[in-house]
Amino acid sequence: MTDETFERVARTYGDMLYRVAYHALKNRADAEDVAKTVLHKLYQQGDRFESEEHRKHWLLRVAVNESRRLLRSFWRSRAVPLDEQWDAPVSDDPAKRELFQAVMGLETKYRLTIYLYYYEGCSVKEVAAALHANPSTVQTWLQRARERLRRELAEEEEGKGYV
Repeated sequence: MTDETFERVARTYGDMLYRVAYHALKNRADAEDVAKTVLHKLYQQGDRFESEEHRKHWLLRVAVNESRRLLRSFWRSRAVPLDEQWDAPVSDDPAKRELFQAVMGLETKYRLTIYLYYYEGCSVKEVAAALHANPSTVQTWLQRARERLRRELAEEEEGKGYV
């Protein structure tokens, strides 16, 4: 892989890798580390991809695997999380901010499924490949995640007195 090709790929997919890792890990520093690790593995891999779509799927799969590896690490299980409320993306729209917080409150498998499907525009089959799951399992996760988000957002609306 030439340096120019690597730079193009890094510019094209770097943000996506970071966002996937952030949704899995809920931590900016860890997400940056995962994105850098994935890009390093890409550089080592070379240009052995059949197509650009194959490269994207490979990058997504490696990002998910690296995030899972980090979640299972000894240090991660022994660390006490700091409040990262300030670390979340800022939006002027309260509805978007509320939805983001609700999505980040989901379990990892639901959070990643929602993110890849809705934000990255991956198909159910692509999400299944990235998460090492069956497409029917991904459809179930999407359904459950949507229901949990619906329920949580409805409870918040009732708590605010809007309903």
